[in-house]
Amino acid sequence: MSQLEQLKSDIEAIQRKLDAGDSNAAHDQQKSVIDVINALDTGRVRVANKIDGTWVVNSWVKQAILMYFRITDMKEMEVGPFVFRDKIPLKRNFKDLNIRVVPPAVARIGTFMEPGVVMMPSYVNIGAYVGARTMVDTWATVGSCAQVGADVHLSGGVGIGGVLEPAQAAPVIIEDGAFLGSRAIVVEGVHIGKEAVLAANVTLTSSTPIVDLRGKDRSIIKGHVPERCVVVPGTLEKDAPQGGGKIHTQCAYIIGERKPSTDLKTSLNSALREFAVSV
Repeated sequence: MSQLEQLKSDIEAIQRKLDAGDSNAAHDQQKSVIDVINALDTGRVRVANKIDGTWVVNSWVKQAILMYFRITDMKEMEVGPFVFRDKIPLKRNFKDLNIRVVPPAVARIGTFMEPGVVMMPSYVNIGAYVGARTMVDTWATVGSCAQVGADVHLSGGVGIGGVLEPAQAAPVIIEDGAFLGSRAIVVEGVHIGKEAVLAANVTLTSSTPIVDLRGKDRSIIKGHVPERCVVVPGTLEKDAPQGGGKIHTQCAYIIGERKPSTDLKTSLNSALREFAVSV
């Protein structure tokens, strides 16, 4: 049995004890819990993995994160002139990972970034994974357990929601090469496909209607933006309850696709010009 397989077995055993009412189970086996957090911090394990084109959630890893909150105490941490009081230590191995971290960007232990990531003043929460050369721009947040691919651009103020509970729930997933415009929000396990473009202020929850205008007939999808699609914010007209006239509820529109005939950078610029997408 490999080390990770053993950790998985240990965490699942602890969880069974917790479910049975043993509130001290995680404290009694702290080493296994801490070993999982260290494996997350060094990229040896992830909250979710893409296997044969399908994202599979490692619920035992999320369970270990929740256990880590149980076994750690609140304490003060000083970083230069800043003072924090929290249970989770701050990440420190940025040099080893070859990433750039601009003050006052913050990442918690248990996050992992591949080489070339740039963190402008931003925040990355425990369990998150960020792929190579991705830009996490100013005041962007990457929530707990979010999986962000390589060559992604998270523009200023983007909010990627955390999905820590329930443990089996899928996290937010942003595939390689995606571009999220300023103040875009993606939460509740929404999956953004490879090289998709979200305009500024697009908000996507698991229940947000995504209206696909690419075909002759409109179709509505939820929880997933197909790869290379260009998405803008919008509204849908509905009848108000009790005959109160018309109301407009939030949605998003797929208005086209990035052109495959150009490279990544040119394709992005082309999409923004062609569809007048603000970023």
